[in-house]
Amino acid sequence: MYRFDRKEYERRTAWFTQARFGLFIHFGLYALPGRGEWVRSDERMPESAYRPFFDGFDPAGFDARDWARAAKEAGMRYAVLTAKHHDGFCLFDSALTDYKSANTPFGRDIVREFLDAFREEGLKVGLYYSLLDWHHPDYPHRGDRYHPLRDDPAGENAGRDWERYLRYMHGQVRELCTSYGRLDLMWFDFSYGDMTGPKWRAAELADMVRTLQPGIVLNNRLEVSGEGFGSLYTGEPTAWHGDFITPEKMIPPEGLRDAAGRPLLWESCVTMNNSWGYTRADGYYKPAPLLIKKLVECVSKGGNMILNVGPDGTGRFPAPARRTLAEIGRWMARNGESVYGCGPADLPKPDCGRFTRRGNTLYLHVYENALGPLPVPGLEKDRVGAVTCLADGRPVPVSASWVHSDYPDVCFLDLGPDPVLPDGTDTVLRIELA
Repeated sequence: MYRFDRKEYERRTAWFTQARFGLFIHFGLYALPGRGEWVRSDERMPESAYRPFFDGFDPAGFDARDWARAAKEAGMRYAVLTAKHHDGFCLFDSALTDYKSANTPFGRDIVREFLDAFREEGLKVGLYYSLLDWHHPDYPHRGDRYHPLRDDPAGENAGRDWERYLRYMHGQVRELCTSYGRLDLMWFDFSYGDMTGPKWRAAELADMVRTLQPGIVLNNRLEVSGEGFGSLYTGEPTAWHGDFITPEKMIPPEGLRDAAGRPLLWESCVTMNNSWGYTRADGYYKPAPLLIKKLVECVSKGGNMILNVGPDGTGRFPAPARRTLAEIGRWMARNGESVYGCGPADLPKPDCGRFTRRGNTLYLHVYENALGPLPVPGLEKDRVGAVTCLADGRPVPVSASWVHSDYPDVCFLDLGPDPVLPDGTDTVLRIELA
């Protein structure tokens, strides 16, 4: 049985802290009605009303290679696809159910095509798997917190066999771990109420996954939902602990540490608009400059960002998502060095933006210019070596102007006479430390 070992933990998660930026993809039957992945639960939709989406699932525009290229061009280093969401529909050719993409008019194993395409582009690959299942007859219906039939007298639980459901769920996870080659990450979702840890036979499940996929990284939602940190946070990891914490649609105010003060790994999962699955009426897309700055914020606090796209019913990324990915990619092509493998700088947050750091290289992310030379708080002048603009390599001198002579202990940088920054989103200065 698996036991936590810190050195082994640090080895298997090393790629994760290097990658920093990933792609989440929520895709399934719910893309057809276009009202989000919770549509069955939110609308108390019976199976009969949801069935037409299965019968009509034929995403003619789906191209996993196109998805992979878009992710790589955006500067992402890993990707996670919903192999099965809460509705129970599987994007993989499971031998344990007929409720799968291979049995729809589309007739294909989407998970396999996703994994092949993203691996070909050199990205790490992961799969999302929901512990919930609103399609399976043995999953609790009546009185469950989320099941579409939770309030329906026809959804009574008599005759439902929880152990039979667990055998099914564990069996599907085994299929994913044995039939698709190496997986770098498994993203379980999620625990709630008394449906947590032992209820899922999580020790057995996590041990199976780690045995079949040595070195795989697991999230913390066998223990918690998007709320809660999990047992690694307490310093007493369970056998089913998460390797990283999963704040959802937010960024922690500060970097996360365990009870002993050691930094914890975390990944902020973020939507492009306000929805995970494709939602036709949700046009509230976050602008690329905001998402770039939020990615930098995550890195500056020791975390990752995984940014979601919900393909539409044809299998295509919505046009606003494609434009956003392309814009982020243009910034990352010039400035990705300040993101990959970087973390906190242990310096005060500058008024102009944020710091990230890798070893003896400090990256100052400048969101707005100063009136005059730019102060670099907390940095001693005698520690500053070469300073360059990361995007184009031009040198940036340390200022010797008289205007800051009253602040001899503060390092100021001379960005030149133009008050307009070279990059209005984030001009990154590379500072070599002595």
